[in-house]
Amino acid sequence: MLKRLALAISLTALTGCGVAYISPKVSDAGDDVRVLKLTADSVRVANGAPYRPKELPAVFFANAGSGGGMSAGGGGPAPSIDRQNRPANMEIRLLPEVNPGPYEIGVGDVLLLATKTAGNNTVEELSGLLAAQNARQGYTVQDDGAIAIPDVGRVRLAGLTLEEAEAMLFQRLVENQIDPTFSLEIAEFNSKRVSLGGAVGNPTVVPVGLTPLTLDAALAAAGGIATSDLDYASIRIYRDGTLYQIPLNEYLSRPNVQKSRLVDGDSVFVDTEYELARAQAYFEEQIRLAEFRQGARVQALNALNSEVTLRRNALDESRDNFRAQMEMDAVDRDYVYMTGEFRTPSRFALPFGREASLADAMFETGGYTTEKANPNQLYVLRGSPEPGRPDLVTAWHLDASNASNMILATRMQLRPNDVVFIAEQPITRWNRALQQFVPSLITSGAALSQ
Repeated sequence: MLKRLALAISLTALTGCGVAYISPKVSDAGDDVRVLKLTADSVRVANGAPYRPKELPAVFFANAGSGGGMSAGGGGPAPSIDRQNRPANMEIRLLPEVNPGPYEIGVGDVLLLATKTAGNNTVEELSGLLAAQNARQGYTVQDDGAIAIPDVGRVRLAGLTLEEAEAMLFQRLVENQIDPTFSLEIAEFNSKRVSLGGAVGNPTVVPVGLTPLTLDAALAAAGGIATSDLDYASIRIYRDGTLYQIPLNEYLSRPNVQKSRLVDGDSVFVDTEYELARAQAYFEEQIRLAEFRQGARVQALNALNSEVTLRRNALDESRDNFRAQMEMDAVDRDYVYMTGEFRTPSRFALPFGREASLADAMFETGGYTTEKANPNQLYVLRGSPEPGRPDLVTAWHLDASNASNMILATRMQLRPNDVVFIAEQPITRWNRALQQFVPSLITSGAALSQ
């Protein structure tokens, strides 16, 4: 009995001396370790250490439409509108009054021609002229300015008013010995148009017909003005190389301005970006797009799409290769090492292109539990940058038992090869010591009992 008691006392003494269990800790007993309390001032000092985060490869910042080598018609005009500042005032340039005269028939217009029918004649018994009209539901003015009428031939009507066109048709019907009793109407107006864009409900193209097309009617056809910024919005009209400007407030307050007459070829742009150059760029872009479409547009766009697809596939492949290298740990990375009583001791990879804080590393790796870890003993260990003292270590001490000090953890920027260490709770140390020597004590006691 006395032997077992002496053995227990001996093991307890050894444990108290740290022989049975040794736990890691940070000590500044020597000259090679400096322990500094982590405060707002010391955080600024620690963050002053020079460091440039590693960057992602340039392939992650490229896009399939950038760089040289693009063919296929140049890909169209480049964007022409930049961010602008609001001006102090806006210049007013009103549209001049115009009177283009009676409507002139143009290419693309659809004409409805009807002749006189006699008695109860069926459609089959009508003249060739009327039968053709019924079958086609009108005649479209073709690119040479003429319409083709059965038994009459081609009659050029482009550039004529309705009255002049009727006189022309009357003469041709008489020449071909056809009853010249007829009526002529324009069923579809396609040759004269006004385009509307910008801050409108539905950008569109509005045809110009027999009745004058006014500015308010054209805007209504485009869904109205779609902007809440009345003070700095304006309406720009591009006509024959000249740009006119009407501030929106001026337009709304003057009925005569709302009734400004538009003519074929006008372009209307509701602008909310404050500068005349923006609208000018818009119309120039429309002109360039129209010129671009006149060529082999379909072939050019197909070639451009193919080139973009090839570039996109090459970029995706390069990015996938880089990700695969990262998964196989074949990429040079900067790491911070998490040790001690963290939930998962591990290494934390510093991110590309930005710095990471102590809080980032702690929570990305799972943090710690207060059952085992001592939040009062949290350290960031950093080697000395001084060439003459490579063995010098600075230990930035954070007392995380005060939750308000975690703000400092969000500001403390980590550097490559930093070691973040958190010590164990005293009770944890004692429990681990017991786990080591109690089995030995039981074994020894069993041996003595024999």
